[in-house]
Amino acid sequence: MNYAEIKKTDIANGEGVRVSLFVSGCRRHCKGCFNAIAWDFAYGKPFTSEVEEALIEALSPAYIAGLTLLGGDPMEPENQRALLPFVKKVRARLPEKNIWCFTGYTYADGSIAEPQAACEVTRELISLFDVLVDGKFEEDLKDIRLKFRGSSNQRVLDVQQSLRQKRPVLYLT
Repeated sequence: MNYAEIKKTDIANGEGVRVSLFVSGCRRHCKGCFNAIAWDFAYGKPFTSEVEEALIEALSPAYIAGLTLLGGDPMEPENQRALLPFVKKVRARLPEKNIWCFTGYTYADGSIAEPQAACEVTRELISLFDVLVDGKFEEDLKDIRLKFRGSSNQRVLDVQQSLRQKRPVLYLT
C-alpha cells in the first residue's frame, strides 16, 4: 500500500487533534472529490513498518485524540489488508485513542455493502473503528455546513453501537 499524505496535527477529519493517514487508491472516482490525486494506488510513498512506527509515535502525546484513515479510500480491499495489522497495533499499543475512517463505500451489517470492496478482512477491520464516515461523495448533495462529511447522503456512524445493535447508528446527525 502507498500513502498520499500524513497530517500529524489534523483538526478537520474527526473530533479533537488527530493524526491523519491519507492512503492512496480509490476506484469510486467521485465527481468533485477533494483528493482526486490519491485515486492512483501507485501515488505517494510506500507504507512501511518505519512509517507505522512514526505514526504510532505521533499518536502517543496525550493531546492527540486519535487516528483518522482516509484517502483515496482505506476500504479498498488492498488497503484494508495493509491497514488491518497497523490498526491492530494501534489498538494494542494505544487503546485510549479513537479511530475514525472515511470511505466512499456504504456500511451494512458490520461490513461493506458493495461486493467489490468487501474482502476477508473487512469485518475485522471495521470492528476496530470507533467512527465510520460512509457513502459516496455526491457533488449535487454537497453542503459545506455538514460536520465531517461533504454531501448530505453520507453518514457519520458510531461503529461500536452499530455492531451491538446490528443496525447503522448515527454518531452525528
